[in-house]
Amino acid sequence: MFKRLIPLIAFLSAPGFALAADLPSHKAPPPVFVPPPIFTWTGVYVGGQIGYGWGNDRMSVPAFFAAPTTSPEGVVGGAHIGYNYQVNQFVLGVEGDVDGTSISKNIFDPLTGTTFGTRIPVEGSVRGRIGVAWDRALFYATGGAAFADLQKSYTVGSFPFFGGAGPFYLQNSQGRVGWTVGGGVEYAITNNWSVRGEYRYTDFGHQTDVVTAAAPVDHHEVEHAVRVGFSYKFEMYAPPPPVVAKY
Repeated sequence: MFKRLIPLIAFLSAPGFALAADLPSHKAPPPVFVPPPIFTWTGVYVGGQIGYGWGNDRMSVPAFFAAPTTSPEGVVGGAHIGYNYQVNQFVLGVEGDVDGTSISKNIFDPLTGTTFGTRIPVEGSVRGRIGVAWDRALFYATGGAAFADLQKSYTVGSFPFFGGAGPFYLQNSQGRVGWTVGGGVEYAITNNWSVRGEYRYTDFGHQTDVVTAAAPVDHHEVEHAVRVGFSYKFEMYAPPPPVVAKY
């Protein structure tokens, strides 16, 4: 019996059989967990916003003791682009935006027999931003230069205004540079998409329209505006490559 087992033992001990036993497994490697990239506010972003603006156009006419004040209001909406840089909890950035608006108002002044019109078809700003981040929430203040196309119109009836001139219609458009300050809160829904709410106060300074040499009109326009918006942040850092287990 033992003599019959000797050939079988020799076969199992042969190099070919040992090699077959050492063939690699065809099973898939176990999945490797790759942690998601750490969130940061750092990066270039673009987005859009929409809101509502209101304010005052305080007018003064040196030829008269009083002048009307209009209260223009309307919808604002447009696009923005910016860059943030985060250091620990602090976020510094710069942002520019441009809005088309329906802000306008006409008012009739019985003292002068004139209809004064105010309109802001387009406005924009370039601002700095500074904020404090709590994970995905960013509370920030902002301020900088503001720009606008301010359009003023005058419809004068048969009244001794502007040195007795009338009736006539005049429209004047001026590009103005002022300043704006405000603040808001932004929340990152994902590592790329965020939503925001913001309030800003803007002062466009003084604008003088020389309707006639006898009665120039000085305007001082200020604006309040609230906006909501969204942004898409581009990744500045590539996520780490997945780890592949080798067998």
